[in-house]
Order: sequence, then C-alpha cells, then structure tokens
Amino acid sequence: MFDFLIVGAGFAGSVLAERLARVENKKVLLLDKRNHIGGNAYDYFNEAGILIHKYGPHIFHTNCKEIFNYLSQFTEWRNYQHRVLACVDGQQVPIPINLTTINSLYGLNLSSAALEEFFASKAEVINHARTSEDVVVKAIGRELYEKFFKGYTRKQWDLDPSELDASVAARVPTRTNKDDRYFTDTYQAMPLNGYTKMFEKMLDHPNIKIMLNVDYNEIINEIKYEKMIFTGPVDEYFNYCYGKLPYRSLRFKFETLDQEKYQNTGTINYPNDYAFTRITEFKYLTGQTHSKTSIVYEFPTAEGDPYYPIPRPDNTMLYKRYEALANQTDTYFVGRLATYKYYNMDQVVAQALSTFNKIQSENTFQSLYNEREINSH
Repeated sequence: MFDFLIVGAGFAGSVLAERLARVENKKVLLLDKRNHIGGNAYDYFNEAGILIHKYGPHIFHTNCKEIFNYLSQFTEWRNYQHRVLACVDGQQVPIPINLTTINSLYGLNLSSAALEEFFASKAEVINHARTSEDVVVKAIGRELYEKFFKGYTRKQWDLDPSELDASVAARVPTRTNKDDRYFTDTYQAMPLNGYTKMFEKMLDHPNIKIMLNVDYNEIINEIKYEKMIFTGPVDEYFNYCYGKLPYRSLRFKFETLDQEKYQNTGTINYPNDYAFTRITEFKYLTGQTHSKTSIVYEFPTAEGDPYYPIPRPDNTMLYKRYEALANQTDTYFVGRLATYKYYNMDQVVAQALSTFNKIQSENTFQSLYNEREINSH
C-alpha cells in the first residue's frame, strides 16, 4: 500500500515525492510514461560525450531564496547568466531589446534617457492592452514589434500576436540600459552536474519507488494507494470529456559539430526568415570543456508532446471547465500541464511546495480530528 501515487516524474512530481517521503515519511510510488525521470528538464551525455538537454534548453532562474535553497540540497550550482542574440536585419543584436540593440540596429549613439524618448516616439497609444501585439506596440512601436516579435510569435504559437493574451509578450521586457542578460533574477545558475543528477539525488530515498515506461491508466487498478497527485495533462485525466486543451509542441534537430564553438552566445533567436525559432549551443549553458560542440534547432509544431498551453480566452474557459471537475475530486493537480499554466521551472517548484504545505495542513487537521473522535468515545 502506497500513501501517494504520483503521476509524472518532472519537477512537480519529484519535489512532492521528495517532500512527502523525507518530511512526512510517506510511501510514494512515482510513475512516468517516459523512460527517464526529470520531465522536460532531463539531460544526458550524447554519443560524443556532450551534455545536452533532450527537450530544449532549460536555464534555471528565480527570485525566491526558498526555492533556490530547497534545490541546493540536491545539487551544487554553476553560476550562469543566459544571454540571447536575435538575428535581425543581418545583425545579431541583444534580446530583450536594450540600449545596445537599438544603437547597433540604427547606427545611433543614444543614452538611456534618449532611448526612453526614442521608444516613446515610436510607441502607439493603446488604452487597454489586451493582446501581445498591444503590449509590444504600446511600449516600443510597430517597427520593432515587426522586427523582433511578430514573426517569432507566429512561428512559436501559429497565431498572430493579436490573437494571443497579453501575458505572452509580457515575458520578454525591454530595457533602456546595456544589461544584456536574458533574465534579471537574483538567482541564476545551472545544476553543476546537470538536471538529471539533481533529480536522482532528490529521489534517492527508501520511501520512493519509481516506475518508468508505464502509463498510469494501465496499472491504476493494480496499485493500492491512498491519494493521487497528477502532473500530466488535466484533460487527459478526465478522458477529454470536454475536448482537448490546445498545446504547442516542439520538434528538435540536434547536431554535433567537429569544432569547439558554433555561435557567439548560448542561444540565438531567428524571429523572421527561418522555419526554426532559435539555436542553442549547450556548452555555454553547462560550462563543459570539449573539443566538439552540440547545438539544437527548435521547430514549433502543433503535434507532439504538450509543452506550451496556448494562452487564449477560449482555451482558458475550456480549462476552467476541467478545473471545476478537478475541484470535485480528491486528486491533487500540480504543474504546467495539470493546471494549464505557462510556468517556469521555479514556478512549478513553488506550486509543488505549496501543495505539500497544503497536504501537511490537511494531515494535521485529520490527525487532530481523529484524536478528538477517539477521546470522545
């Protein structure tokens, strides 16, 4: 008998398995239909001996000390500040757009104050920014929107930015200084020996049993357990009774090259003239020294593993119907797929830790209730 059956061995499922086993001394069975732990953060050494991320680049960043300290129990860190260039008008310029981007692109020598005036002169008046297009055009104008955002967004989502929620564009800010880091979070680092090693240490506990290559539907009636935690697609859990929630997926093309370096930074975005959205070179991320290098091209697609919930009002309404069903069950739904949210890794960890706190509170309440019942008799 297991206290908890956890479906999905990514961040959400693994954090909850670790906390329940180590803190609450619960017996946990952790399942995943893939042949590995770690979810989309899984990394491994390829045939050339280069550490690569199977599901595209994963760069850890957070402003939350609690989350960083929690994960630090299971890994040492390599300080890493991710930098991204965008291939625009024959140049490779920093993204998010900053002072260097504009000065390089237009052959100017603006100051930070002058750049604010430049953006203001380009910006369009939009009273209520409802879409991603609105957000960008309101901030920096249509010309920069079309150079940097429109093409990339259409490839990524197969939708025009005018059809996407404002939250999508809000993830990529603009800056008036020369800060060319992609993220500005307090904590930015990569697990020193990779994500998979971190997950292995996280799940190394006698109370945790792991089953891979298994669909939970095939064994659910064979396993005895008290409670379920589900981190897969919420619509799948309910057999798509209201229809499928839309996701975007990715197709990856990996190449190992007989040279030490391929490009000038970890990731280069291609917003316009190419079928792929970006190329990432893993050695920048991992700090690995190797005579060869490995890169990955990302091609957004409608088919494949669900990666990105598509943020549109009608999709949110559909999710709300599934959420209402979820609230009527005693299953815990945690993670990007289970809650249909475009979460970063740290946000998933935060949600998992919050769920653990909720389970703890419920257990405490149940224990007190049971104790009172016994005493009353």
